[in-house]
Amino acid sequence: MSIVIGIDVGGSTTKIVGFDGDRLLHPQLVKANDPVASLYGAFGKFTSDNKIKLQDIERVMITGVGSTYVDDRIYGLKTIHVNEFDATGKGGLYLSGLKEAIIVSMGTGTAIVHSDGKTSTHLGGTGVGGGTLIGLSKRMLGMQDVEQISELAMEGDLRNVDLKIEEITKNFESPNLTASATAANFGKVSDIASKADIALGILNLVFETIAMMSIFSARQKNIKDIVLTGNLSVIPQGVSMFKNLGTMFDFNFLIPENATFATVVGAALTDVKTEK
Repeated sequence: MSIVIGIDVGGSTTKIVGFDGDRLLHPQLVKANDPVASLYGAFGKFTSDNKIKLQDIERVMITGVGSTYVDDRIYGLKTIHVNEFDATGKGGLYLSGLKEAIIVSMGTGTAIVHSDGKTSTHLGGTGVGGGTLIGLSKRMLGMQDVEQISELAMEGDLRNVDLKIEEITKNFESPNLTASATAANFGKVSDIASKADIALGILNLVFETIAMMSIFSARQKNIKDIVLTGNLSVIPQGVSMFKNLGTMFDFNFLIPENATFATVVGAALTDVKTEK
């Protein structure tokens, strides 16, 4: 075997994938309080589960904010650092099957990348992301587990939280917006708003902010396809929220299989010859 390993080291999680030729090995994610600890934990678990020997590994490609804590070797294997935005662009195109798109990486914050298969350009982003979701939920709900927040929000009603355009004007006309669109997130929090309503309101704020930033970027590049990746891509409420805004503004939001692992997939796919 000749295995290429990709590792994406975050602040508290590490994602790892491998390619055996063209075959993508099952991606894994490991959480830990320390980036180095999560990296070695992920590497050990991944190689053990896939019965990979160190001598079978051709190279290790590493990316992510926590990769700076890693020296040039892991278990004696030389590591090659990959620019995170390049990896995000490459991974987003690979998983979606597109030749050009806006790739949105939704992690603690949100990064937006344009990729055409040859180059990936960081267009910007927003500080609104998973950190916002967890921080607001912890403060307002006393919760910080994303799965539990999402489950709670299933019973929520945005009419008790958000102010809609139809509630502040009559005979509204717009080529894009509908009267039911959000005029102000948390613009009319009701005294009877439940924890479920608040949870849904937080999710809606995060996803609408990311969606609109992505749409602005796509307009700049005259592109209709927007690929959503990162940890937030698996939250059920996001699917319907992005779909609704995509329909409203005529953009195509895609969440490909393994979207959570797009950046680490892109790192593994990076041609070593392009690395300086």
